[in-house]
Amino acid sequence: MKVELAVEPLGSWIDTNGKPLIIAGPCSAETEDQLVETARQLKALNAVHVIRAGVWKPRTRPGSFEGMGEAALPWIQRAKAETGLPFAVEVATPEHIELALKYGVDILWVGARTTVNPFNVQEIADALRGVDVPVLVKNPVNPDLALWVGAFERLAGAGIKKLGAIHRGFATGEASKYRNIPMWQMAIELKSIFPQLPIIGDPSHMAGKRAYLNELAQMAMDLNYDGLIVESHIDPDKAWSDAAQQLTPTAFGEMLDHLQIRQVESQNLEFQSFVEQSRRNIDNVDRQIVEMLGARMALVERLAEYKRDNNVTLFQPERWKEILKTRTELGKKLNLYPELVEEIYKIIHMESIRKQTEIINSAEQNV
Repeated sequence: MKVELAVEPLGSWIDTNGKPLIIAGPCSAETEDQLVETARQLKALNAVHVIRAGVWKPRTRPGSFEGMGEAALPWIQRAKAETGLPFAVEVATPEHIELALKYGVDILWVGARTTVNPFNVQEIADALRGVDVPVLVKNPVNPDLALWVGAFERLAGAGIKKLGAIHRGFATGEASKYRNIPMWQMAIELKSIFPQLPIIGDPSHMAGKRAYLNELAQMAMDLNYDGLIVESHIDPDKAWSDAAQQLTPTAFGEMLDHLQIRQVESQNLEFQSFVEQSRRNIDNVDRQIVEMLGARMALVERLAEYKRDNNVTLFQPERWKEILKTRTELGKKLNLYPELVEEIYKIIHMESIRKQTEIINSAEQNV
């Protein structure tokens, strides 16, 4: 059953003075001194709204550092007292929630490895019933939008209204320079389903390496994300987890200084007129694209009938190879990425196969 999200605006539960929400802190709370000093240095930037720290670390394999657990929670209390900043931690079980709230943690987030399991998410939702605390939900490890949507529906069903999404990229098995492929369209689709839901970019887990953080953070801002969550450590190279993707507070401050925060709209009348005309032109081109797709599919249907009548297989490998080659070459001449053209034609081809199969099977059923 679909649950409507009655999400409270981000500005109603944390004051960012109209700026993007910035959450930063170490991947893991390793020692009291490390956590408190990192928090102090981040506070000194005058740009960070929330400190993050991993207390419980769900690792892929046993034997890895899995966090300090409850022992780190008093350190968070001290860091909060010294900086005056709220704290966010990841929770994966009802016990984590109970302990985090006991020690005054202000914001909870559900990690990617937890989001993939509806049973775990439901346990968290049940444990939070009646609790007024912001909850952020990371996208699942795998690119499954339904799991992400379902997590929010479960939390909303438990009465949680201070909700936000963290987009941290996806593990797809594809080769990439990034640790987790961003797949920006997934977050855009989530926003189209829940327009009022704040979305926070996590360039650290997308990148996996600090060299890529700036470009990913900027992309999130260009897509009008509501904020960023970034891993920062006083000595990243000696971090006990995710060392390669963490920044020193100083480097993080420099990254923030170089970020371009763009307006959602402009009051410039010339700009508004140009945008409106451009959108009308784009609408016309899109209409032509859809009409041409319809015309192409009509040709495919006619072709399927001839294949059926002449007992010829649907899939012709050499023809498919020729289509991919010639269309991507044409795309290059038109300054289009070959990958874009290839993906579009793969979708068209799959629909073509589906339509031809439908025609042949319907004829056989009528025999």
